[in-house]
Amino acid sequence: MADALKRLSDEGVAIWLDDLSRQRITSGNLAELIDQQHVVGVTTNPTIFQKAISSGDGYEQQVADLAARKVTVEEALRMITTADVRDAADVLRPVFDATGGRDGRVSIEVDPRLAHNTRATVAEAKQLAWLVDRPNTFIKIPATKAGLPAITEAIGKGISVNVTLIFSLERYREVMDAYLSGLEKAKAAGLDLSQIESVASFFVSRVDTEVDKRLDALGTPEAKELRGKAAIANARLAYEAYEEVFGSDRWAALERDGANRQRPLWASTGVKDKAYKDTLYVDELVAPGTVNTMPEATLEAVADHGRITGDTVRGTYEQARADLDALANLGIDYDEVVQLLEDEGVDKFEVSWNDLLKSTEAELKRLAPPEA
Repeated sequence: MADALKRLSDEGVAIWLDDLSRQRITSGNLAELIDQQHVVGVTTNPTIFQKAISSGDGYEQQVADLAARKVTVEEALRMITTADVRDAADVLRPVFDATGGRDGRVSIEVDPRLAHNTRATVAEAKQLAWLVDRPNTFIKIPATKAGLPAITEAIGKGISVNVTLIFSLERYREVMDAYLSGLEKAKAAGLDLSQIESVASFFVSRVDTEVDKRLDALGTPEAKELRGKAAIANARLAYEAYEEVFGSDRWAALERDGANRQRPLWASTGVKDKAYKDTLYVDELVAPGTVNTMPEATLEAVADHGRITGDTVRGTYEQARADLDALANLGIDYDEVVQLLEDEGVDKFEVSWNDLLKSTEAELKRLAPPEA
């Protein structure tokens, strides 16, 4: 059943689950995925928590206790989400220990409403790291312009960071620079660089969704030929940039002091167009030292019929560039597409967070004890 997943792991791709709920933890399902499906990490985001908490499964007692204490809805939400992340981190702790801290990690995101506020993002990252209080946590910070200095500050304080919502190659280079700058700050502060980890979450499927929509509007044979090529080309060129930055003299100096590479993480790898194979963004993005975080449906699809044939990234850069050039020749503006996707990504998470606040507030009211 899990042969394809094992092959993927053997190729140097860490398999993470892009989902979390209290029910998944308490039922033993997460432990089972770790044991049987080679899952070595978990990512969350506001949309995932909104779905989990709205289902209500396993949250009622904690919400009732919070309601009895008359906490604010924001505090209640942080108590609920950090409890799930803490418990998931404990389930993954053996993986963390076995991999020397490389994997076995759970990611939790800063409040998405702070995406354009550097100082508040850093403060939130510190607060979340303190609240969860587990060494195998990643604090997720979005790769907005305001997020970049926040990444440097957090890394400089020894907080391990999952940089999220990366769509463009230029922004990805800025993210790697922010990470290295953070390590340099941490080194100057006398921190142990070997204890700091980071991943850079490069989003995949949403690029095809937006580009394909524009190709379909053109409707030409040339446009049709390029459907489903933008996302993979973009991600492969991101890996080329990763090889370049982590092959530099600047990196070598940090590595000598025990620093860890910031791994590229392929995010949004569930296929959104039914015309494409459901394992497309896994099969075609196999490269050593990467992470692929998958929704459970994608994980099951890879286990069932994924085609893992070795490294499918290195050696493809020329074709990837040609594919992006062909899109530009058809008038599809790369910079416009990736900026739109970043803006939409932040907005979507903010909407999910606000929905979550509303549903949590409703539950707090419903479960509040009667006034004495």
